[in-house]
Amino acid sequence: MLDRITGMQVFARAATAGSLSAAARQVGLSPAMATKHVDALEERLGVRLFHRSTRKLTLTEAGQQYLEACSKLLPEFDEAEAMVASQRVQAMGLLRLNVPLSFGVRYIAPLLPGFSRRHPGVVVDLGLNDRVVDLMEEGWDLTLRVGTLKDSRLISRKLADAAMIVCAAPDYWARHGRPARWSDLSAHNCMSFSLSHISRPEEWRFGKAGEQRVPVKGNLRANNGDALVAAAIAGLGVLYEPEFIVADAVRRGELEALELDAASADLGGIHLLRSADRTPPAKVRVMTDFLVEAFKSPPPWAMG
Repeated sequence: MLDRITGMQVFARAATAGSLSAAARQVGLSPAMATKHVDALEERLGVRLFHRSTRKLTLTEAGQQYLEACSKLLPEFDEAEAMVASQRVQAMGLLRLNVPLSFGVRYIAPLLPGFSRRHPGVVVDLGLNDRVVDLMEEGWDLTLRVGTLKDSRLISRKLADAAMIVCAAPDYWARHGRPARWSDLSAHNCMSFSLSHISRPEEWRFGKAGEQRVPVKGNLRANNGDALVAAAIAGLGVLYEPEFIVADAVRRGELEALELDAASADLGGIHLLRSADRTPPAKVRVMTDFLVEAFKSPPPWAMG
């Protein structure tokens, strides 16, 4: 099926120039293809648009009416295309960014005033939740994920590493003792992040590949890291959480981190993902560059 807008463009230029050959040159088509576009228009409309002779085209009455309509519509199409195309070059429009709740509140929201001053034409729609969103189906331009990536349809940029930390309130350690080995955690009240594959409610994993596993139990699990941090500060139990969640509380002395006899499992890092569009809009490119710069080594939560 021939493109209707191209047909309108060929028709309008032919009407102005009085020649299909001239119209074909202006729109970059062969004369034969230009003729096919006008023929298709006439067939679809059910009327003749031109009186045709060997030397010149002249408009029929229906053709004159159609030219008036095309003269109004085609500039609007051109303007719409120019507006969309400009977003490839200029950072503008609505940018939908989805990030995990705790990370977004701590580390993304404070950055946005600086981004807006640098790119005032971009309106940021910040979504905060801890579930894994479908970037394309839900209409997000960018999403931030913590952990190992599995979706090969997306293009990713790594922002930072994400170390796991075992910690509890100093008062909890004083009452229950500080474990020296990862296996000792079985005797403690271990609070778990229910969405994690490393600190599961029934099992915590240690070692680079998570090969060392310790069965755990505890009387609190949650799908939000801040809720667990609040309970740990109050002395309820032990956490095994990403450094960016617990770093502030450790610095303040509200939580005390421990080093055990096995390295923490590799969480997989913090990644910014977008769809596999080879030429993303400028708004996506500038936000990606902005966040990569903001989290360059060492990240703001690094404890040293």
